[in-house]
Amino acid sequence: MKLTILGGGGFRVPLVYGALLGDHAEGRVTRVTLHDLDAGRLSAVARVLADQAEGVRDAPEVTATTDLDEALRGADFVFSAIRVGGLEGRAADERIALAEGVLGQETVGAGGIAYGLRTVPVATHIARRVAALAPDAWVINFTNPAGLVTEAMSRVLGDRVVGICDSPVGLGRRVARILGADPDEAWIDYVGLNHLGWLRGLRVGGRDELPRLLADEEALGSFEEGRLFGPEWLRSLGAIPNEYLHYYYFNREAVHAYRTAGRTRGAYLRDQQGAFYEEMGKPDTPALAAWRRTLADREATYMAANREAAGVGERDEEDLESGGYEKVALALMRAVARDERTTLILDVRNGTTLSVLDADAVIEVPCLVDANGARPVAVAPLPYHAVGLVTAVKAVEREVLAAAESGSRETAVKAFALHPLVDSVAVARRLVEAYAAEHPGLAYLRR
Repeated sequence: MKLTILGGGGFRVPLVYGALLGDHAEGRVTRVTLHDLDAGRLSAVARVLADQAEGVRDAPEVTATTDLDEALRGADFVFSAIRVGGLEGRAADERIALAEGVLGQETVGAGGIAYGLRTVPVATHIARRVAALAPDAWVINFTNPAGLVTEAMSRVLGDRVVGICDSPVGLGRRVARILGADPDEAWIDYVGLNHLGWLRGLRVGGRDELPRLLADEEALGSFEEGRLFGPEWLRSLGAIPNEYLHYYYFNREAVHAYRTAGRTRGAYLRDQQGAFYEEMGKPDTPALAAWRRTLADREATYMAANREAAGVGERDEEDLESGGYEKVALALMRAVARDERTTLILDVRNGTTLSVLDADAVIEVPCLVDANGARPVAVAPLPYHAVGLVTAVKAVEREVLAAAESGSRETAVKAFALHPLVDSVAVARRLVEAYAAEHPGLAYLRR
């Protein structure tokens, strides 16, 4: 099988290739095509992959190209992890939002809207090229904002595009570990939108073990989300929120931490990865060692501002392991290609799963996956506090999609103004002006 990776010069691509190297079963991926607009980054990542493949039997063949159509032809799976505007764009998103006193995070609030506005047109173009050149391919979307971008691509590709995220899986594994359960044997009741969901139960042998965790003060404060949100708030919710909900529940503290930090997360990653790719420009650099060193620092500093706002210090070593989006992607490909039925938390079209949203809305829930794709399982209704956030943010996503399709600046202002974390129409107007002036990718927003 052929796997095409869009954003193939991206820093985390070796995670995906590393997962493929451990798969030797029939029907595995044998060819990987990296696509990126930056030939230098492609070359750097290809060197890391070559180091990874050294000594591995039947390692997938790797090719690289800057031509999108060439990359897509013959693809069985397309993994999309593009970053429109690069990390410089992310840093600008954060800076502009924080100057207005609102959150500029990559997927949440003003920053997420700006990123979505410049990414949706590109993602839609990619979906159309996939439909034309590889109509039988399955698209696995990791491009952020993942739910919004998956919904945009689904308007072209239908259910042949599936979004993935490692946050729910990582959360489920941490909760299972605290409860002494095998994460692979537990049923995780998780529901919401991408980066806006709640773990409401964890069933082992048919019994929900979450109430036991919520009743244990010491255990509840012993893992990442427990420290971020605090045991008292988790008991009030009766659920464990996705870590990204910290931006909503503790918004003032998060904004303050971001504004007083020496650098925002985007600026940090821009500088860190810039140094990595510069180092990789030297032919004698040990590629895999340099990549691993950079990755370790990246993971250790993840959501550092939020932990500072919560006063919880550095991440514990056992919390450094993410849900492994590359493992989710591989499990998804195996299930579809080999009809190996499994259950994964994915971003898919709602259908009738959540009655508060329409059928085409992309949600994040457990899905049954097989050769026919991913289908959301039935879940209990959302509590009203979650309904409010989910419907408000989905309304914002719809305005982003409408603005990207129409080019209407007025609709873009509406998207910003309706977001729960942007508290002023006047601020929304200034944000649109500033983002449009900063990003060439937003030139389509006519006045």
